Amino acid sequence: MENFTFSVELGRIVKEFKLEPVSVFEKYEKIRIVTNEVNRPSLQIAGFFDYFYNNRIQIMGKVEFSYLEKMTSDRRRDSLEKLFEKSIPCVIVTRNIDIPVEMTELSVKYKTPILRTDNTTSRFMSALIAFLNVELAPRITMHGVLVEVYGEGILLLGDSGVGKSEAAIELVKRGHRLVADDAVEIKRVSDISLLGSAPDVIRHFVELRGIGIVDVKMIFGIGAVKNVEKIDFIINLELWQEKKQYDRLGLTTEYTDILGIDIPSITVPVKPGRNLAVVIEVAAMNNRQKKMGYNAAEALNNRVMSEMNQTSEDEE
Repeated sequence: MENFTFSVELGRIVKEFKLEPVSVFEKYEKIRIVTNEVNRPSLQIAGFFDYFYNNRIQIMGKVEFSYLEKMTSDRRRDSLEKLFEKSIPCVIVTRNIDIPVEMTELSVKYKTPILRTDNTTSRFMSALIAFLNVELAPRITMHGVLVEVYGEGILLLGDSGVGKSEAAIELVKRGHRLVADDAVEIKRVSDISLLGSAPDVIRHFVELRGIGIVDVKMIFGIGAVKNVEKIDFIINLELWQEKKQYDRLGLTTEYTDILGIDIPSITVPVKPGRNLAVVIEVAAMNNRQKKMGYNAAEALNNRVMSEMNQTSEDEE
């Protein structure tokens, strides 16, 4: 999945993976990586450049260097130069492999950083792609509250003043964890997954009307907060409307689209006397049951239909 909207500085990747700078130049850390795809240039050093994207990080391991070792020095230089002249962002060498002098000279000529890691190629590529998927993921910020309840990431949506923050505090008191209040930054990290977090400036803070700002981590402890959580379920909170018909069985699964991913959702009416924290806990457990293959509404419906069929057969 190519993504050109966001970028990450190369220096962050160097720090995250503790990469060794082998051949670098001033301000190389500021090079911006704009795609979560990486490339092993095996075909390129053999001379094939069709469908080659020069904005990808190039990763070279045992296979590539074994091929280069069989070349003469002049041929190795020519082969590598065709790669370096494409203005690639950097080359990362795995397994702490010794780098040929021709490659170092080309790095200087084209101002292309060469970095090195002792990890195996496959392991490093997997970790790097996972990191880039998060850093470069499409994202939006939504007004809501994100909590972790029984291992489920629950996104609470609704108008201001409906009780989202109060419900979050009650859930924290009951042993669950707060991820974000008021503003939830949501990233699409894969075709099926959304991750939610809080903006750095308001992380772990909750606004309670009549009280003000509350630091959840300081009051309830480090175990009451979490920095990032997958969004598994959405609960839309709205003030109770007497004439509105609310779903009482749950036979039909509703979904809310966020960044092109459909997340299971429900609408919960709010009125004085309802314990929202308990309702949210039950909704979280019910959603887990559904994911494990059991739907209480369908089970009840099947039981009722079976009883009706049995009664009809007895009457006949």
